[in-house]
Amino acid sequence: MNRYFIYARKSTDEETRQVMSIDAQLSELREFARKEKLKVVQEFTESRTAKETGRPVFNDMLKLIEKGEADGILAWHPDRLCRNSIDGGKIIYLVDKEKIKDLKFCTFRFDNNAYGKFILNIAFGQSKYYVDNLSENIKRGIKHKLRSGGWSGLAPLGYLNDRNTKTIIIDPDKGPKIKRLFEAYATGNYSLLSLTDLARQWDLTNRKGKKIYTSLIDRILRRPVYYGAVVWNNTFYEGSHKPLITKELFDKVQEILKNNGKRYRKNKSPFIFRGLITCGECGCLITAERQKGHHYYHCTKKKKPCSQPSKGYVREEDLALQIKLKLLNIWINDKTAKRMLSELDNMTCGSDQSIIPAQLQNETKKIDLKLDRLLDLCIEETINEREYQEKKEKLIQRKYEIKSKLANLPREATGWFEPARDIIRTCNSVGKFIKEDNWFELRQICQKTGSNFKLKSRRLSFSFQSPFEEISFQKNPVDRFVFAPQAPAQNLDLLTTHYLQKNDELPNWWSGGDLNP
Repeated sequence: MNRYFIYARKSTDEETRQVMSIDAQLSELREFARKEKLKVVQEFTESRTAKETGRPVFNDMLKLIEKGEADGILAWHPDRLCRNSIDGGKIIYLVDKEKIKDLKFCTFRFDNNAYGKFILNIAFGQSKYYVDNLSENIKRGIKHKLRSGGWSGLAPLGYLNDRNTKTIIIDPDKGPKIKRLFEAYATGNYSLLSLTDLARQWDLTNRKGKKIYTSLIDRILRRPVYYGAVVWNNTFYEGSHKPLITKELFDKVQEILKNNGKRYRKNKSPFIFRGLITCGECGCLITAERQKGHHYYHCTKKKKPCSQPSKGYVREEDLALQIKLKLLNIWINDKTAKRMLSELDNMTCGSDQSIIPAQLQNETKKIDLKLDRLLDLCIEETINEREYQEKKEKLIQRKYEIKSKLANLPREATGWFEPARDIIRTCNSVGKFIKEDNWFELRQICQKTGSNFKLKSRRLSFSFQSPFEEISFQKNPVDRFVFAPQAPAQNLDLLTTHYLQKNDELPNWWSGGDLNP
């Protein structure tokens, strides 16, 4: 009496797909063995596709058959045994060598003779044809969906799959956080590691709700899907989903990634003003050292002889006070700043925002024509696939750049107002920096508004950049204010009461008439 192995297989491990497939097969095969009075010595189950070779359970079963532990195989259908030519040929070869004496199927009849092996070979070929044809149909459907701007597969982090439209929509929770990641990294102030910590502070998690890691942050920053493009098998397609970021922001992030984050600079030095100031006598940089719990700044004297002291020159507190005194020349109080911002808002509302350059729209139409002609050339085999993909990618990226420009046109029509607002807000924030002791922010506003910082005879001098220089010219200068090096706190208190409460308005700032009535 022949001994049989039962073999049941399904194509996936996912619990949501083919859940009862193996159980149903085993139930039918056991019932079939009972009716046919077949002796079953062992059962084998596997959740692997039969399209590729290398199924471990299937290979172990064949090895046991070669050792003589069974004489035949019992399966639901020949396609459960194999869907590729190598495994099918091996089974027929074992039948020829009489290692497999019989094959039993619930839905297929096999006779161990020349005709039976011929029919079995046809069944294996049909199984292979089915899976190959299914793969081609799926790929063709995916390509058609991609050409129409759709998305295939699970939505990337920051988007959700919309079952109604069969596309992706922005995740209201994770989408804005992904956008903030791009904006933060584009500043050049974050490494991938620090950006990961920032994402965790924002409670950004992966698709399964688990903690996010640096590798995922790196993949997110490199994906074109966030500015609207779709990449599938290294081929660019124009997506129809709503982008999270602009093409310009994406390119800026890629440039930083390309340089391995070299724009990222973390100031590990405790000396806030080091590297900002030069010596007013010899031109060398001013360095700093720590003595008795205080930071002192002095000249490095590396270029030529200098008469300035090299030890215990100027304390950091005194430098900060002198900077605050100088910044008072551009300070605008809250009342004046509010009035000026309101005036700018009124001017913005009255400006023309309906300007749309026809040349950008014409260029978009030309790109669409070029894409159609490029596809025709590829179909006619005038150009090869690689050339087609390279030119197509460049055209699509250019199209996204034009779309971004068109989207920014209303803002660019009044774009000069935003720098004006930024100048007013910067000048208004000077009052806060003077009252607080956040010297890091004080250094940042110095770099934004001033230049040519020089220190000589314990006195710091610098000039304002345009347009802050014009603001300083219209205000009452405070450089003549009495400065006591050993009493920074008393100087600041006196300055606050003497100056910050004066000059409530700047009447010279308000223009009379305009050249254009």
